[in-house]
Amino acid sequence: MLISTIKKITIASSLSLLAGSAMAGYDFKVGDDAKVTFGGYLKVDARYVSGDVGYRDFWIGTGAAQEDSSSQFRIFANETRFNTKYVHGDVMGFIEMDFLGGGGNQVVSNSAKPRLRHAFIKYKDLTVGQTWTTFMNTSAIPETADFAGATVGLAFIRQGQIRYNMGNFQVSIENPESVGGDTANDNLPDFVGRYNFKADWGNVSIAALGRRLNTTTGKSETALGGSIAGRIKTFGKDDFRFQFHQGEVGRYVGIGAAQDLVGDKVESTTSYLAAYRHYWTDTLRSTVLYGRVETDINEADRSQWSVNLFQNLTPALAVGFEIGNFAIHDQDVDSSYAQLSMRYAL
Repeated sequence: MLISTIKKITIASSLSLLAGSAMAGYDFKVGDDAKVTFGGYLKVDARYVSGDVGYRDFWIGTGAAQEDSSSQFRIFANETRFNTKYVHGDVMGFIEMDFLGGGGNQVVSNSAKPRLRHAFIKYKDLTVGQTWTTFMNTSAIPETADFAGATVGLAFIRQGQIRYNMGNFQVSIENPESVGGDTANDNLPDFVGRYNFKADWGNVSIAALGRRLNTTTGKSETALGGSIAGRIKTFGKDDFRFQFHQGEVGRYVGIGAAQDLVGDKVESTTSYLAAYRHYWTDTLRSTVLYGRVETDINEADRSQWSVNLFQNLTPALAVGFEIGNFAIHDQDVDSSYAQLSMRYAL
């Protein structure tokens, strides 16, 4: 029987991308041991980009270098998302979609297609479905107006997987894919192992990644990489977030900055991010961050920095302003940006 009382709850931060915002939801109790939660947020962005890297609604690890500098301004709401969580005893199902799936145009309707972000089932210590890779520590993602913020320094992938938790240790097999390789012959999953250290001071995770990559010339190569990431509480409500990834991590970091294979060679990548968030008051805060990624074969070298100011007008409504810069050092181009965001947590 559906109980009409609706209450606010907080969805776990592992299901949230924006760590600085309370991701609220509406909880409907169904029967004695089941409930359905509807959540997500509405986000509107006004973004100005100027420089010799072509405009993007949010930066990733690559961009279009331009011969001449240009500037562009846009207002959009595509990051808006909604999710539903179903809990029945020991079983939990979660699905989330946003509107970054493309489609539409800016002439009349600004339509946007929904895009599947998460769809997974969790039963006790077993998780099956599409969600963040086990290689990724979501608590180490900084609060930014730019989507995810300094993606050059992040481990950032959602994909199909089977994950098992054993206390603080997690192990998973995940969907194989490679950039620059022969994906038609991928016959082994990616393997990820991760250990989480948690205490009153925050958390730190150590992760290892192992893959079998197939080259376009019929060879197979082993790729190994590692990661350390975390969120450390400092003074008051302040925190320091960091990530460091090194090895043959390829597509797992930098969102387009690195390849897995260049010809018959496995590319090695070094990627890092450091971010500090300071609370000026209980509702006013700033994050300053710097991220960079470098690769050895293609010699990609990309960086991003930003500083912002966020204010909660109500517990569910936040407004923020951010300035920053994205640089493609290997092509000697960069663009600066300014972004105003308003986010309403449902």
